[in-house]
Amino acid sequence: MIVNAAEHAWVLGDEKFPLVQEVATCPNGFPQREQSGYDLLASMQDHSVDRTVISHVCYYGSNNDYTVHCVKTWPDRFAGVGLLVGHRLFAPQESEQNADRLEELVTDGGLAGLRLSPVYDTDVEWLDDPVCDALWHRAAQLKCVFNVFLRPQQIPQLERMAERHPGVAVVVDHMALIDITRPDEEGIDLLVGLQRLPNVYVRTSLHNQSKQPLPFNDVWPYLRRLYDSFGPQRLLWANFYEYLIMRDMIPFFSAEDRQWILGETADRLYFQRTGP
Repeated sequence: MIVNAAEHAWVLGDEKFPLVQEVATCPNGFPQREQSGYDLLASMQDHSVDRTVISHVCYYGSNNDYTVHCVKTWPDRFAGVGLLVGHRLFAPQESEQNADRLEELVTDGGLAGLRLSPVYDTDVEWLDDPVCDALWHRAAQLKCVFNVFLRPQQIPQLERMAERHPGVAVVVDHMALIDITRPDEEGIDLLVGLQRLPNVYVRTSLHNQSKQPLPFNDVWPYLRRLYDSFGPQRLLWANFYEYLIMRDMIPFFSAEDRQWILGETADRLYFQRTGP
């Protein structure tokens, strides 16, 4: 089972799923081409990938209809994580309402959880605010996954929240955007520190940190530290163009390691919904 743990999906010119700048969390960066569910299925066939997790794209804001559509249309191929809370979305202070919105997305929409993106709120601290506890409590009851997109300096917020809510599986997106040109204590050390919490996982994302072209060799030592700390059962890969790197090139992954990293971990979290 090969599972791509994160891709975006959207369509252009479809009145059922319109892109509206007023509700987008990224109003100044609209696409010129689409990447539909059909496009993802074609890429999956090209790469021999069995399943993909759709991370709801910023163009739709809190309207998760297209991700829900993909999950319901191809339930054996796609899982989805939605957008609800944070920058240009519903306010974290709407605690009980957000918990109810999450439950509706999961029970009626078939999604596996949410993406929380404090990365866009560097001047406002809300991730570990007690007002968000209701959302996390409901997520634990529903066996949801929370993907968290954040910067290294925000890792302590996530650490506090993940420790308070051990029943929620947390996946750190994009290796927390660590800057490999900065001292380790400002980046990878903070990320590695999360390994003490068994409900925290890390999604590899070599290209974000790298200063080199494919296959991003300058990030491999940082990947090795994550591997040594979290182990293969708590690492996930994403993005089709990094698949061959993870499958064939990383020298310290064993064949058994690759079974977990390339699919088993993501399948259990997003498709089987086993919880952390």
